[in-house]
Amino acid sequence: MIELIIFDLDGTLVDSCEDITQALNYCLEKSRISGFSKEEVKKMVGEGVNRLIEKALDAKKICLPVQELIECFVKYYKEHIADFSKVYPEVHETLTQLKNIKKAVISNKLTELTVKTLESLALLQYFDFVAGSDLFPERKPSPKPIIETIKKFNTTTDKTLIVGDSELDIIAGKQAGVRTVAVTYGYREREILKEADFIIDKFSDLLKIVREL
Repeated sequence: MIELIIFDLDGTLVDSCEDITQALNYCLEKSRISGFSKEEVKKMVGEGVNRLIEKALDAKKICLPVQELIECFVKYYKEHIADFSKVYPEVHETLTQLKNIKKAVISNKLTELTVKTLESLALLQYFDFVAGSDLFPERKPSPKPIIETIKKFNTTTDKTLIVGDSELDIIAGKQAGVRTVAVTYGYREREILKEADFIIDKFSDLLKIVREL
C-alpha cells in the first residue's frame, strides 16, 4: 500500500512555463538581449533558476553576470508568479481523492517560489510537505531529497511513489529506490520518460496505479 506520493511541481501539477518565460525574457531584455519562445524555455526548465540562466546564456553564446540575472529573475517572477500559470486538468480532483495518503512536493525551484506557486493556484492545502532546491544539500536528479522526505514521513521506499514530468524525477526516484510515474503532458517528450515504471497521459490515471499497488 502506498503511504507517500512525492510530486514534482512545474510540468506535473502546474503549467508555469509562460510565467517563467516572461521573467527570463524581462531580465534578458533589460540587458538588450533578445528573449526566448515558450517552447525554447520549456526545454531548459527543470534544474532550477541558476541552471536556467546558465543555459539561456549558453544558448545566446554571451557572458553576463549570472548572479545579477538570477536576482532579477527571482524578483520579477515572485511578483508575477501566476499571471499565466494554470493547474493541469484533473489535478484538484485527483489530489482530493488521494486525501488519505501523505503527499509532498519536491521541486528544483526555490522553496519560497514553490510555496507561492502552490498557494497562488489553491494547491497548497493538499500537501503535507513542500520543499524546493534550497532545502536540501543536493537537488534532483540526486536521490537525497527523496530519501530525506521518506525519512521525514517515517515510511519506506516500497510504499513511496514519485510523480514527475522529466528524466530528473525518474533518475532521482530510481536512485532512491522508489517507483516512478512519468506524466506525458509536461515539458519533456515521451521518449525521454521511457525508463519510468509507469507512464500516464492524464493526471487521474495516478489513481489506478495507487489502487493496484
